[in-house]
Amino acid sequence: MKSSPGRSRAGSSRKPAASAPASAEPAGAQLAPAKRARPARAAARGVSLAPLELARRVRGGDFPAALWLEGPSEPVKAELLATLRRAWAAHVPDSPPRVLRAAESSVEEILAIAQGVSLFTPRELLLVLDIEDLGRSEKRVVALAEGLAAPGGVACVALIESATDNARKSLDPLRAACAVRVIALPPDPSELLGWGAMKLHEAGLTATPGVIESLAEATDGDALAFFGELSRLAAWAPRGARVEAADVAQILSPAIGAELPDYVAAVATGDARLAGKRLGRLLAAGVGEGTILFSLSNLVGGALGGWRRFHSASESLRRRRGAGDLLRALDAVYRAEAAWKGGRADIVALLEQATRDVCGAAKG
Repeated sequence: MKSSPGRSRAGSSRKPAASAPASAEPAGAQLAPAKRARPARAAARGVSLAPLELARRVRGGDFPAALWLEGPSEPVKAELLATLRRAWAAHVPDSPPRVLRAAESSVEEILAIAQGVSLFTPRELLLVLDIEDLGRSEKRVVALAEGLAAPGGVACVALIESATDNARKSLDPLRAACAVRVIALPPDPSELLGWGAMKLHEAGLTATPGVIESLAEATDGDALAFFGELSRLAAWAPRGARVEAADVAQILSPAIGAELPDYVAAVATGDARLAGKRLGRLLAAGVGEGTILFSLSNLVGGALGGWRRFHSASESLRRRRGAGDLLRALDAVYRAEAAWKGGRADIVALLEQATRDVCGAAKG
């Protein structure tokens, strides 16, 4: 069955919804706002969807009860999971997502979240990373597959498999148990444009014709670079703005001040005092506020398993802070960005607080 913020209607059709075309929206086109959560229709298990199609569905409130995500493109996986988290926050704001690692979690713990119902948190989004670690035990794989296939759960559970050269046959029972299966392949040019149009709309931005195409061309169609620069553009431009070619040229120019990696490294190690000093130097050098906020969100998102611009720093932060702390830190960065774009607080004060929030209780 599928899980969505609204209750399913009895007697709903069991025929899965037809997939929308994966072609890109015209650059600069106004996408229709995501509709409020609608009752999910029951679907046969094992429905295959393209990553962009699933991203569009969850933005509309259509969350699968069990999702299997695999494939060689880690940037696409990271972008899809980021979209899933943001969509969940929009539709189920009182239930923050949980992140577990298969090697550190029991089958009972995963199923308790997938099938449990709390009076205070009736719905859950659970992301289980490195699910292949479960494949070392056939008994655990079968037990989890049977639990996910059983009706009655109200959560959205996403099982994420790391990229591999050879298919892990031991995980086939889990793949078959999931309502939706997504294979993240390197996106073609039209899919990149579709992601770009959706991302800008999600950020409250419009674009003049050719803007998204120019960004894709500047990044040579590389998904990792495209998503990274797209996130910078979304963080840099104020909500409601119309993005033009000059804006793309500005974010693609060499960053002012070479100390951004040093600032991020200080935050990752928890040295709040040193991070504060380096933040001041960045601002004095003219580094944009949006660039700094994006670096903080990317640092934390990378520690949670998303796309990483600062690989070693994100890994250091992941080892130092637990998943719950990281989610709270990411929320603090998002709140700082919202306050900045809404003009509700001084940006320097917001950046200083966000820096302390990501540093956490460590040195400094």
